[in-house]
Amino acid sequence: MSSNSFGKILTVTTFGESHGPAIGCVVDGCPPGIVIAAEDFAHDLQRRATGKSRHTSQRHEADEVEILSGVYQGKTTGTPIGLLIRNTDARSKDYDKIVEQFRPGHADYTYWQKYGIRDPRGGGRSSARETTMRVAAGVIAKKWLGEKYGIVVRGHVAQIADLRPRAFDWDAVEDNPFFWPDAGQVAELEQFLDALRKSGDSVGARLTVVADNVPPGWGEPIYGKLDGELAAAMMSINAVKGVEIGAGFASVAQKGSEHRDLMTADGFRSNHAGGILGGISSGQAITCSVAFKPTSSLRLPGETLDTEGRAVEVITTGRHDPCVGLRATPICEAMMALVLMDQALRHRAQCGDVGEVFPRIPGGVA
Repeated sequence: MSSNSFGKILTVTTFGESHGPAIGCVVDGCPPGIVIAAEDFAHDLQRRATGKSRHTSQRHEADEVEILSGVYQGKTTGTPIGLLIRNTDARSKDYDKIVEQFRPGHADYTYWQKYGIRDPRGGGRSSARETTMRVAAGVIAKKWLGEKYGIVVRGHVAQIADLRPRAFDWDAVEDNPFFWPDAGQVAELEQFLDALRKSGDSVGARLTVVADNVPPGWGEPIYGKLDGELAAAMMSINAVKGVEIGAGFASVAQKGSEHRDLMTADGFRSNHAGGILGGISSGQAITCSVAFKPTSSLRLPGETLDTEGRAVEVITTGRHDPCVGLRATPICEAMMALVLMDQALRHRAQCGDVGEVFPRIPGGVA
């Protein structure tokens, strides 16, 4: 298996390279009857796009989705949905100097070792450009989850370098280029990133994604754990180096009396478990935090080797993000939505006849 697909009932396969003619995906196993049109993809693709502000790569792609199959008269047919996006602003000449060099922190060396060949243009398959199709597929999953269960999947940036929000407001997230929940800090972030960009360096970021209104019972006890599949989905995103569910690593410092989420008839007392117990959703909000490493494409010189094993100095030119996490929020949202939809379909297939079980604890924090 070449592992370009994920999901069991809802299966997504992506294809294409950063500087190839196009990127695309096939979404298989999608239920019929979902109303979908090309314009439905525009909002989330625009949220992920580069070039929206001076704080991201200045590559400008149209990101117009072509629906090739699986939709008839505006509705999904139950057959494989083929989606395609043409690459329109690739500048492959920016990578001419690193054709025979391995960029530190990139997949250049590991792809070379695995395949004996690599596409150096923009990182090829390992480019963040590939995630565009995940976002497109996630639009379908978000739509189905919302219409079928009232599930809302949304995310925000929770940390950039050492900066953390001092206040929190979901309404502020979509009103700035950082997906930042504290409107009062936006000017501070702009100053920080302007200075960072001028220095030629980069930083990492932490994102948090939340799914509200997820029913209890989704997920499997052992190998198909909901949190396990969420972690795998998030770790599959380029540049991700860490994933936490609920309290995550903070649970190391907690005592059991603090960490356990006590239950009452009015709801749970807390949500350190992140809405998942024993690999199965509890009915609380599913919470997942994702750590993105600093961008490794830098115009600052660094030591490396070339394809002949000789020591050389590398400088990466082209258009790159000083903080790749700034446009990863819709990507993480898409991956959570796709995992949830797949788990929902699997639950319906095995346990659809179980129905609602008493008692049902409200999902909110009491």
